[in-house]
Amino acid sequence: MVDGRNEPPSVTTTTEQPVEIPDKVFFRIGEVARITGVKAYVLRYWETEFSGLKPQKSASGQRRYRRGDVEFVLQLRELLWDRGFTIKGARSHLKAEAKAKRGRDADAAVDRRSDAGMGPGSAAIARPRESDHPDLQRRLATQTKDLNTARRSLTQMRSEIANFLNDLDG
Repeated sequence: MVDGRNEPPSVTTTTEQPVEIPDKVFFRIGEVARITGVKAYVLRYWETEFSGLKPQKSASGQRRYRRGDVEFVLQLRELLWDRGFTIKGARSHLKAEAKAKRGRDADAAVDRRSDAGMGPGSAAIARPRESDHPDLQRRLATQTKDLNTARRSLTQMRSEIANFLNDLDG
């Protein structure tokens, strides 16, 4: 027991060097255990406790973790072992974090759409921020203008084609 928290002696803390995840598509459970410092039986238990940890199974039934799964295991390890969260507390923390991220993503999408002067459902093109390079701002402004012109032309052509087809039918 360290500072009122249970911490396995073989776990590295976040103050040490960051973990390097090899550039691979799939990892077996033993590889994930070596990379993360979490034993295989703990990984299998965490799969039952955290819905976000669902490795694929191969045809032979072996677990195949993806990079995102390995990153999630590292996040769980930090919450549970380094920061002393309970499983219930870690679950709550992850849910709150996901909800906050969804809120930030939605706010950013609304900001981009309103910055471009578009309404809901439009294909909004975000204006560059002041911190962007001036050449990029000019190019983006030109491209935005060109796209809006093309959109208006296509809309008019669609209307003309619809009128032409109506004339043919009637």
